Amino acid sequence: MTEALQELAAHIAGKRPNDVISTEIAFGELCVTITPSSVKEFTEWLRDDANCKFSTLIDLTAVDYPQRPQRFDVVWLYLSMWRNQRIRIKAAVREEEMVPSITSVFPVANWYEREVFDMFGIIFSGHPDLRRILTDYGFRGYPLRKDFPTTGYTEVRYDEVLKRVVYEPVSLTQEYRQFDFLSPWEGAHYVLPGDEKAGAK
Repeated sequence: MTEALQELAAHIAGKRPNDVISTEIAFGELCVTITPSSVKEFTEWLRDDANCKFSTLIDLTAVDYPQRPQRFDVVWLYLSMWRNQRIRIKAAVREEEMVPSITSVFPVANWYEREVFDMFGIIFSGHPDLRRILTDYGFRGYPLRKDFPTTGYTEVRYDEVLKRVVYEPVSLTQEYRQFDFLSPWEGAHYVLPGDEKAGAK
């Protein structure tokens, strides 16, 4: 299997030298890093090339690395039933950078790209209807970015008195607590509730 993946990697890098930045085999799959601007043309070639035939887009997602100048990795997962292999394509993009949409190559990418836009704020240029798909109208922020607060910004609830849904700023009824997971026999130097009786004897 590894030998077949190495041959595939060499074939892809040899045929698309201007698009491919690097290739690596990890977890039994070939991962190819490409330039963001070449996504659409590279995807078409990957689907149509006689030695590839990656005709099924399985998934499209992103990963957030806030400390990097190229903050996001956009990741496409493809399946070639002809080769019985999967391939992972990655492109590193800056926060303000647009990624070409592949909806004209794989129509199924439509909702995938909308999900990535909704969760990460990555814009896909040429998308026919790029709007939020999972969050509510007027939602602020992008929930899968690492700097998004775990509580969010807005609380949605049904008000029995007003008989409608209301939007309010988040107010926590209980503060976040810091838990000390040390047990008494692992060096914790405090008295647990109930243990003060034992110390009084």
